Amino acid sequence: MIQATPLRWLRLAAFGLGGAVGLSGCQTQYADKGHAQRAEPGVYQATRNGPDGAPQGSCWGRTVSPAVIETVTEQVQVSPAQFNPDGTLLRPPAYRSEARQMIVTPRVDSWFETPCAEALTPDFIASLQRALAVRRYYEGPITGTLDTDTQAAIRAFQRTTGPDSGVLSLASARQLGLIAVDRTTLE
Repeated sequence: MIQATPLRWLRLAAFGLGGAVGLSGCQTQYADKGHAQRAEPGVYQATRNGPDGAPQGSCWGRTVSPAVIETVTEQVQVSPAQFNPDGTLLRPPAYRSEARQMIVTPRVDSWFETPCAEALTPDFIASLQRALAVRRYYEGPITGTLDTDTQAAIRAFQRTTGPDSGVLSLASARQLGLIAVDRTTLE
């Protein structure tokens, strides 16, 4: 049994506090319900740091499909079988197991254009909530705030037609009738 001396307790407490302080800077909070999540640009909220070649002043969202990694275990021959002069088996072959990981499907970042933060006014978000409610994706009150229920409704709506994300895409906003469609793209 290991005895915990006062110095050992102090070291453990300092390590635990340092780890908690270090990790707290890596997370952001949803404003409405306090759910912790990673701060990754474009995944949880629109960002102006879009993909390479994005037009200046445009805003972007991103979905991330994680890589699929498979562990492959193989039997590798270490020494071959040895036979007697009459052809009978003297010693069978020796094998060892080797495991390695292979990327079956690489990580994929999919970028999509979004309305910028200044366009997401309370009136716009209230219109978004009404448009989603009419289509039976949103059942909450019309608050004009982009809360987790609204983001879940956006994700459910976009799952069939656009990105699988709680960040509203520009295409979905147009489909919902919230942003005007450019006539030159219709011709």
